[in-house]
Amino acid sequence: MSHCHDEHGHHGHDHSEGAAHDHTDDLTPALQNHIYEQVDFSAINTLNETVPRSGSKIVQKTWTERLEDEPELSSDADEQLLMHIPFTAQIRLHSILIRTSTSDSAPQTLKLFINRDDLDFSAASSLQPTQTLELAQSNDVQEVPVKRALFNTVRSLDLFFEDNWGQGEEDVTRVSYLGFKGEWMKLSREPVNFLYEAAANPADHKMVSGVGAMLGSNIGAGGRDGR
Repeated sequence: MSHCHDEHGHHGHDHSEGAAHDHTDDLTPALQNHIYEQVDFSAINTLNETVPRSGSKIVQKTWTERLEDEPELSSDADEQLLMHIPFTAQIRLHSILIRTSTSDSAPQTLKLFINRDDLDFSAASSLQPTQTLELAQSNDVQEVPVKRALFNTVRSLDLFFEDNWGQGEEDVTRVSYLGFKGEWMKLSREPVNFLYEAAANPADHKMVSGVGAMLGSNIGAGGRDGR
């Protein structure tokens, strides 16, 4: 299907501070590890959305608003959507939370790309994604797990909704809620320097071994994506 998308390039955003953890989320099991305050809502960019900023608005919905039908993200020229979502912290992504519908407008194939700010529909269609997810038709919020080892150092996430359940017969794709679960740490080089110091001072290693092991695991995984 030919595309008439309004393809604006994504702009990179460099953030040095992360939001403080909100422990009120811990009181609700459904919200444990919920990534919300760490989303840079103003910098979200969605290609082929019918209503400007509707992509950002479905991400801004709180958990209590997750079942509300409006606002809703819908595609314009055809069934494809491409969302660029930056974070103000480094994320270790666990899962995607998404609510669609039981209709043919529910997205079917979702391709995820991490730490890119240059994707358009042509690139998203041709490049190898970090992971491809298959979504169900459902009025409930789906929690779709990702391969955590591939999403250890996420600073931005691109979501390419490639098609829907209409099998080419439905030109509009609709999404009413989008959220994320995972862990986060501030965008700072302090943990890296701290680990170098710990390595250079073996006598101090016992005192910081628990912290060092945790940070080392996260940072070590980052090497796989070119950092």
